[in-house]
Order: sequence, then C-alpha cells, then structure tokens
Amino acid sequence: MIDPKSVAQEEEEMNASRPAVHPVEATPPLTEAAGNPLMVRMKDVQGSPATPGGLALRLSQSFLAAAALCVMVTTADFASVTAFCYFVAAVILQCSWSLLLAFVDLYALLVKRCLRNSSVLFLFTIGDGITSTLTFTAACASAGITVFISNDMNKCAGNHCTSFETATAMAFLCWFAVCPSFLLNFWSLASR
Repeated sequence: MIDPKSVAQEEEEMNASRPAVHPVEATPPLTEAAGNPLMVRMKDVQGSPATPGGLALRLSQSFLAAAALCVMVTTADFASVTAFCYFVAAVILQCSWSLLLAFVDLYALLVKRCLRNSSVLFLFTIGDGITSTLTFTAACASAGITVFISNDMNKCAGNHCTSFETATAMAFLCWFAVCPSFLLNFWSLASR
C-alpha cells in the first residue's frame, strides 16, 4: 500500500523544486527616463528619401537635367537629329521626375515624415531606374552623334558641336547624380 504521508511529502518536494513565479514591477519606459522619444527604426542613410542628402541629390539631378535641356534647346538644329530629340525628351522626363521627388523630400523634411513605406520605396526605385536608364541611353546616343559629326564628318564648323558636347556632359553628370538615389532606394527596398 501507498502511504498517504509519503505522497504528500513527494508533492511538497516537487513543488519545492519548482521556482515560484512572482510578478515583477515594470520599469518605466525609456521615453520617460530620457525625455526623448525612443527611436526604434534604423538610422536614415543620407541620400535616402526624406533626408537632407536625398534632397540635395534630387536638386542636383533637376539642375543638371535642366542645364542639359537648356543647352540642347538653344541650338537651332537639334530637331534635325532623332537622337537629340530623344535626348530632349529624356532630360525633360528626368528633370520633371527629380523635381517632383525634390518637392516630396522637402515636404517630408518639413513635416518630419519618414518615407520608408515599401510601396513608396518601390515607386521611387522603379521611377529612378527608368529615368536613369533613359537619361543614360540618351546621353550615349547624343555622344555618339556628336563624335560622328565632329570626328568622322569633320563638320563641327557648321554645327554646334560645343553645345552638343556640353549638353551630353551635363546629361552624364545628371546620370551620375541619379545613380546613388536609385541604389539607395533599391538597397532600402531590398533590406526590408
């Protein structure tokens, strides 16, 4: 037979071997102790949307695309070459896109909003990818035509080779300014 006294002692030993759970008082949140709101999100990388670096990149993209557009449009015979017409269309699109995103960045900075929403980052990344590709291909096509006119045909005297070269250089600089924006947006989107 089982002794009831031994069963009770075994139960006490089992209960004694388990630690007792006691409620612990919650510590005050860090926001109250420091007086600052607790930042949980990752540090914004300069050049990303809604940062001063991102706004500077967007403004430089807009300025360089507008400069390339103005230099190309001031030549009288740019419309006679299809590559130059494509160039004008591409830099108009680049200037418009960069100016629009510069306004979005400025608004986000003024109201202290974060633009880390995945759909917003996706839109920025796709837009930057498309406009940078168009700007790069237009600059390459214009550079090819300019080299053909100046070196192969030796007709720089009658044409505006210096203007074409300047506009093409501005478009390449614009593309160099778009690349960091695209890469940072793509990196932020991929790291989500």
